Amino acid sequence: MAEVFRLKILTLEKSVYDADVTSIVVPGVDGYFGVLAHHAPLMAALQPGKLTVVDAQGTESIYALSGGFLEVSGNVATLLADAIEQACDIDLARAAAAREKALKMLCSIQADPDVGGARAAFTRATNRIQVCRSQETE
Repeated sequence: MAEVFRLKILTLEKSVYDADVTSIVVPGVDGYFGVLAHHAPLMAALQPGKLTVVDAQGTESIYALSGGFLEVSGNVATLLADAIEQACDIDLARAAAAREKALKMLCSIQADPDVGGARAAFTRATNRIQVCRSQETE
């Protein structure tokens, strides 16, 4: 049996996940990296991307992560997410509409002073679509 560690996923609104897992793969700002039991302490900034969690029973769960921070210490990984959604819960039509809206905002930069916000919205929506579609093919 693989060794486990505790994973806690939190947003400002709620605790999303709190259970023992065997591994996680997270989208760090410098690329994807994995965490296993007894990982060295670390703090990392996360970017929008696919979060993969393998629980203690070996079941893999996929999430769309919009960014945040990960702390690993004392065999506990705490992920503070800006927003997170399990792939199977993503409304593809809603994500596509959000992506289109963000793209329109980016195309009319002079009309919208919030270019950074539009880019972030576009990135989040694109990530949700990609994660949802990758879940459908597995």
